[in-house]
Amino acid sequence: MYSFRNDYSEGAHPQVLQALTDTNLVQTCGYGVDPICEEARDLIRTVCAAPEADVHFLVGGTQTNLTVITALLASYEAVIAAHTGHVNCHETGAIESTGHKVCVETSPDGKVTPAMVEAVLARHDGSEHMVSPKMVYISDTTEIGTVYTKAELTALRHCCDEHGLLLFLDGARLGSALTSPESDLTLADLAALTDVFTIGGTKNGAMFGEAVVLTVPCPHFRWHIKQRGGMLAKGRLLGVQFQALLKDDLYFDIGRHANDMAFRLRDGFKALGYEFPVPSPSNQQFPVMKIQTAEKLAAMGFEFQVERVIDEEHIMYRFVTSWATPESAIDDLLNALAQCQ
Repeated sequence: MYSFRNDYSEGAHPQVLQALTDTNLVQTCGYGVDPICEEARDLIRTVCAAPEADVHFLVGGTQTNLTVITALLASYEAVIAAHTGHVNCHETGAIESTGHKVCVETSPDGKVTPAMVEAVLARHDGSEHMVSPKMVYISDTTEIGTVYTKAELTALRHCCDEHGLLLFLDGARLGSALTSPESDLTLADLAALTDVFTIGGTKNGAMFGEAVVLTVPCPHFRWHIKQRGGMLAKGRLLGVQFQALLKDDLYFDIGRHANDMAFRLRDGFKALGYEFPVPSPSNQQFPVMKIQTAEKLAAMGFEFQVERVIDEEHIMYRFVTSWATPESAIDDLLNALAQCQ
């Protein structure tokens, strides 16, 4: 039975697997200082139109967020995020474990706005008795499937510049975000408007791995990667995968497919009368269902949103599609849903 629980249940896109197979017996030095990783870095700099960017490869998303934030902030500095932000909700206190506070503001759509940043800053008096907010953390897509526009990101950039803040964009689902019909951003825009952003591989066709693109100096970033457990001995495996993903726009093609399957699912739910309180233009969809209906569909695999209880009978659930989701799986789900009517 096909699962809609997340977008990293499958292994890797066939072209990524082929690239790994083709280079399987190639011997290189370790820890990401090999020629393959250097070629992948150059490719990322090219597609991001950022020739001076510092590019690093890490194993997983939580390690990446933890490493970026601890590397760029002093021990007394904090990060600003939406209350739904991944660093606030789904990383087991990883940021706080290093002594960095996550200062949150409630966001109805999962996005951070300049007004939210201003609200956090207003609560901190600038004295040594409080943490000093220094970074704004956002994700694209957000945890509830929404995406940023260029105007929104530009406004955040101006706000950060005004207050001397760093802007960090978590791109774990960047493939879905940049191919969303509501997005007008490009990789080059991200390089120009943020201080650091990530290109997620784990949730968009890679076996594992995230790429960090730094446009601000951080001379000892590799030390932080090693210390936080994000450095892979067989580092070339990360370079191989990102080379394959970014070649011939594969990264965007499979992100677009994930979105298309999500829209097929959404439209099918709507045709059966189901509502979506959170309009999501990406590969995460959040329909409201009766608990009894969800129990009948449980074998399909999807997530219960703890914070999204509507009433005693209804809950908002999350369905996620991936680069590998077939149309037949969507049709099977919708047929099963129709039988629950």
